[in-house]
Amino acid sequence: MSIISTSKPMSNKEMAKSFLQMVAAGDVKTAYDKFVAANFIHHNPYFKGDRQSLMEAMEEASKKNPNRLLDIKHIFEDGNTIITHSHVIKENSNGINISVIHIMHFQNERMVEMWEIGQPILKISPNENGVF
Repeated sequence: MSIISTSKPMSNKEMAKSFLQMVAAGDVKTAYDKFVAANFIHHNPYFKGDRQSLMEAMEEASKKNPNRLLDIKHIFEDGNTIITHSHVIKENSNGINISVIHIMHFQNERMVEMWEIGQPILKISPNENGVF
């Protein structure tokens, strides 16, 4: 008797969300193994543009800020591109709050490219609307 699997593959949105949540929780290596292509490239200007360099930087950041919280406020999909707008709180860094936009491109159920843009959330701002 064969068992038919009824589980559907994750959508690009689900993969992007899971990847970010796993990285924020400190499970960086598993997140990369599960969601990131071997030929992945990124555009973070602080590190070399390859998969290994960014993974190591994320692992180091996770060690420095193990109690990081990530709250995805908005998530958008355009074909194979996912854009997230998130609130990141780094508790071990004097409670620094950051608004981060990730742009991720997927192919064959793997992330192949990523951009990220971040800005600190000011405690006092003249903008009454806030960043979210």
